[in-house]
Amino acid sequence: MFIETEPTPNPDTLKFLPGRVVMERGSANFPDAESAVGASPLAEAMFALSAVRGVFLGYDFITITKDTGENWDSLKPAVLAALMQFYASGIPAFIEHASSGENAVDEDEADADIIDQIKTLLDEKVRPAVAGDGGDIVYRGFKEGVVYLQMQGACAGCPSSTLTLKHGIENLLKYYVPEVTDVRAVE
Repeated sequence: MFIETEPTPNPDTLKFLPGRVVMERGSANFPDAESAVGASPLAEAMFALSAVRGVFLGYDFITITKDTGENWDSLKPAVLAALMQFYASGIPAFIEHASSGENAVDEDEADADIIDQIKTLLDEKVRPAVAGDGGDIVYRGFKEGVVYLQMQGACAGCPSSTLTLKHGIENLLKYYVPEVTDVRAVE
């Protein structure tokens, strides 16, 4: 098995490409070891490495976030070995269960058409580009002109995430959906 790696805009995050599908659909974010328990044997295996602080699973990649004080030169071989061992085991990367999909705000039913437009733009124009950097952006709500988004994977904690959110995504949404006045990140 050959696993490629790619840098991301976040210096504490590295993207690993195992050359196979990791998740058939969607993505999964594990910001800490506890969130992986019972949900992702792959993420649990990565958190067994002491310097790993976050795991994100995309369609065909795994994004690993390390402790800020750690060095990729020493951690990367350990992650690669753990990934190869995991894939050799044949265990599924993710255990299907209902995701919370919670919104950050209570939405107004009258905004259903606007919300559909926002979600379509995110799915078609934003998420593919963000996945290329090893992350994802998840819709968490729309209320009174404000779109709430959650940054995941390499995007969470990335030095350029605020710039991407405010100048890239916000401008795009405002252009196509005039009802959008602001875009805010939520945890």
